[in-house]
Amino acid sequence: MNIRPVDLPAQPADAAVAPQNARLVNYALHGLEKCWLPEQERWSHIYHLDGRAAPNESLPRSDVFYTLNVLLGLSRVAAPPDGLDVNRIFARNASELTRLPVRKYAFGMALWAGAELGLELPGDCARELRILLSDPNAWRDFHAQDLGMLLTGVAAQVRAGQSAWREFAAPLFRFLQARFLGESGLFCDTPAGLRRRFASFATQVYLSLACYHYGDVMDDPSATTLASQCVEKLMALQGPQGEWPWFYDAVSGRVLDFYEVYSVHQYGMAPALLEWAEREKIPGATAALVKGFEWVFGANQLGRPMLAPGGLTIRSQIRKVEGDAKVLRAARAISNALLGRSGGLIAPEKLGLRLECRSYELGWILWSFGRRVDLPQLTENDAFSL
Repeated sequence: MNIRPVDLPAQPADAAVAPQNARLVNYALHGLEKCWLPEQERWSHIYHLDGRAAPNESLPRSDVFYTLNVLLGLSRVAAPPDGLDVNRIFARNASELTRLPVRKYAFGMALWAGAELGLELPGDCARELRILLSDPNAWRDFHAQDLGMLLTGVAAQVRAGQSAWREFAAPLFRFLQARFLGESGLFCDTPAGLRRRFASFATQVYLSLACYHYGDVMDDPSATTLASQCVEKLMALQGPQGEWPWFYDAVSGRVLDFYEVYSVHQYGMAPALLEWAEREKIPGATAALVKGFEWVFGANQLGRPMLAPGGLTIRSQIRKVEGDAKVLRAARAISNALLGRSGGLIAPEKLGLRLECRSYELGWILWSFGRRVDLPQLTENDAFSL
C-alpha cells in the first residue's frame, strides 16, 4: 500500500487543480499504511503502541470488518492512495464474511461500503444477507450495532439505485421502532432482556445514523425525528471537556459510566452523526463536534494529545485499575442504574491510556472529514503535519 502525501502548490484560480486531501486525511492514510497486511489484503485488528517489534495483531474476523470500515472512509477521500485495488480488497473481504464468525453488523458495513463505492456485493455475501434480512425471527438476537449497520447499509443501497434492497428497509425500521426505543430519547442495546437498557455511545450512534439514513431515503420524517431526539440528548450529556461518555441508561437517560473515553468517538463517530445533526440545523451541533474533537488535541483530563507518531491515534483513556476487567465496568453500571445514580469523571491521576490503534478508527476519520472543508481548525491543524 503506497501512500503518497498530497501537498500541491497554489495554482491560479482558472487552472485545473488536482484534488487534494486535508492534513487530517493524509495523517489517517499514513497511519493506515502501518496497519496494512499485504498478504491478507486487509488492515489489522490492532496496531500496538507499546514498542513491541511486531506491532500489528491480526484477528481475521475483526480484520475484515475493519477493512470494510476503512473502505467506507476511502469512498470520501479526494486523493486516495496509489496502488490500492479497492475493488479486489472489497470483494475478497466481503466474501470472507461468509466464512468467518463475524457479527451481523459486519454484513451491514459491507452493504454500506459497497453502496458508497459503487461496488456489487459478492454473490455469497449477498445470498447470506438476503437470508438474514428475510427472517424476522433472526432479528431477535440483534444488538443495536447489528440493526443499525444493516438498516444503514440497506438505505445506502437504495440511495445508490439498488432497488432490490428496498423491501427490507421498512420492516427493519419498524423493528427498530417497536423494540429499540428507550423512554429517555436514547436507544436501547437489545430488543429484550436484562441487557436492553444498558446502552453504549456506539448504540446511540449506529441507531441514530440508521434513522437518519432511512428517513432521508424513504422520506420518513418520523425516523429523522427519532435520530434528532437522540442527538439532542447525547449533546446534553457531553462531558465538560467534550468527552462522549461510554455507557448510558436508555430508560432514565443518565450516564452510567464515562469510561472508557474512546478517541474514535471524539474524532470519528460523533462527527459522523453530528454531520446529520448539522443538516437538520440542530442548535449546538457544530460546537459539540468541535469541542469533542479538541479533546483529541489535549483538551482532556490528562492534558495530553491522543495522537501517536506516524499517523496513528491512542485508543482511549481508561481507569488504571480496570484495564480489560469488563466485570467491574458492568457491576458499576448496574449499581448506578439500580440506585438512580449518574456516573461522573474521576481524578486524572487515576486514569491511564490504552496504547493501541485500530484501523477502523482511522477509517472513521476518512468518512467524517474526507469531504469537509469548513473546519480548518481541525482538518488543517498543525498536529497533523507529517
